[in-house]
Amino acid sequence: MIAVVCVDDKMGMTFLGRRLSRDSMLRARLIELCGGACLRMNSYSKGQFEEEYSIFVSESFLEEAETGDFCFVENCDITPFEEKIEKVLLYKWNRHYPSDVKFTFPLEEKGFVLKNVYEFEGSSHEKITEEIWER
Repeated sequence: MIAVVCVDDKMGMTFLGRRLSRDSMLRARLIELCGGACLRMNSYSKGQFEEEYSIFVSESFLEEAETGDFCFVENCDITPFEEKIEKVLLYKWNRHYPSDVKFTFPLEEKGFVLKNVYEFEGSSHEKITEEIWER
């Protein structure tokens, strides 16, 4: 599975019960990267995506994910699925929010290496940083 996670400067994923990841340019980038591969998420995330792209929605999407599937993770912990994770796409908002859900998966400790960094302009932020971490 390829985990896709959006975080602030202190690894927050949500703040005050609200999503951090709402940005149309990020969604377009993710759809482009998927290239037709399976994109999985829970019902919390589904409302962000247009109906024309094939999204697989399930509350157990991380358990169901297979090799090569993209999993858009906004409000859950990927740590229990460590063995399934091939790659992590980490999107950094370059801001600090008062987060209530944090990304706690220790990438380097688990053998992931930063392979690429790409910056692009979002619809909600001047700069979004994409980090690609692979085993």
